[in-house]
Amino acid sequence: MLGRLDDYFRPQETALSLRSQRQEVLASNIANNDTPGYKARDFDFKKSFEAALQKNPVKPLVATDSRHLQPKESIDPLSKALLYRNPRQSGIDGNTVDMNAEMAAFTDNAIRYQAGITFMQKKIEGLRSALTGQ
Repeated sequence: MLGRLDDYFRPQETALSLRSQRQEVLASNIANNDTPGYKARDFDFKKSFEAALQKNPVKPLVATDSRHLQPKESIDPLSKALLYRNPRQSGIDGNTVDMNAEMAAFTDNAIRYQAGITFMQKKIEGLRSALTGQ
């Protein structure tokens, strides 16, 4: 039963996690607006979301004894490839942050994050009403 609930909420949980990570990247771009030579970064949300949904997120095992097998590498299903933005017009100091574009992307991402939270709340309310029979 709990596995089905996890599957039911996984897409929304993944989207919220990626939105949060993207917000941090965009905030970093905005914070480095005046940093000479700083290159604006971002990642493709759609590709990252699809890749995360295709992978089966498994919690890593905890070794409680030195004789336990250790995993060779850890795979993060929410890993994203940070890319450099193509600047519309680079600054004289080599900075590629376009404040108008960054603020627009930041605001758009914040609104989509808030919408994701609202959708999650509605799903929970729907499940609650189904369980209570109201």
